[in-house]
Amino acid sequence: MKSAQILVVEDEISIQTIVRTYLESSGYAVTVVDNGPDALVQARQLQPDLVILDLNLPGMDGMEVAARLRETSGVYILMLSARGEEADRVAGLRIGADDFLTKPFSPRELVARVEAVLRRRRETAVATPTLYLFHHLTINPDSHEATAVDQPLDLTATEFQVLLELAKNAGRVLTRDQLLGLVWGSDYYGNDRVVDVYVGQVRRKLQDATGQLLIETVRGIGYKFVDVKK
Repeated sequence: MKSAQILVVEDEISIQTIVRTYLESSGYAVTVVDNGPDALVQARQLQPDLVILDLNLPGMDGMEVAARLRETSGVYILMLSARGEEADRVAGLRIGADDFLTKPFSPRELVARVEAVLRRRRETAVATPTLYLFHHLTINPDSHEATAVDQPLDLTATEFQVLLELAKNAGRVLTRDQLLGLVWGSDYYGNDRVVDVYVGQVRRKLQDATGQLLIETVRGIGYKFVDVKK
């Protein structure tokens, strides 16, 4: 089986060395660059499965790199930052990051998070293809595509998974913990705030496309997908 290709974008030599060593010892193919412009070039050439992206980079910061990646790619992004403020995490997630790890971090935790992110891809790949049809929305897990009012929705890989899990349970309330387990995995190490951010992004994109509120917040419990027929 081909090993997953990981692009590491980090300008600190010591962190580059640790990350490369632990990922390669876990069986991953690793390419390292130390600045934003080179990251974009390598991402186009390598088509990696995952980008580990530091926020503080020379030439172009990590937020801009992530935004540019998201213009053309659904690649998984794991952000690294020495800043631990919630605002930074939320900003990164809104741009399209799939996970966020604050420095200093345990190399073993980094590997565990990489495995968890890539597991989402494997689980999606082996799932039985089923077309989910709703009044305003069509979801195809096999092609990883969703259309609203016959127009394709521009969703990141994680946004698609959030929408898919809500739609598969249409009419049923999913708690934050349930969504966290279904999308990010039961061994996810991060903050459950990630669920609120991603549900909010998916809901906004659905509303922009359909003019309907298709994901409801059930206060104190979680979220529910509703097939509104109007």
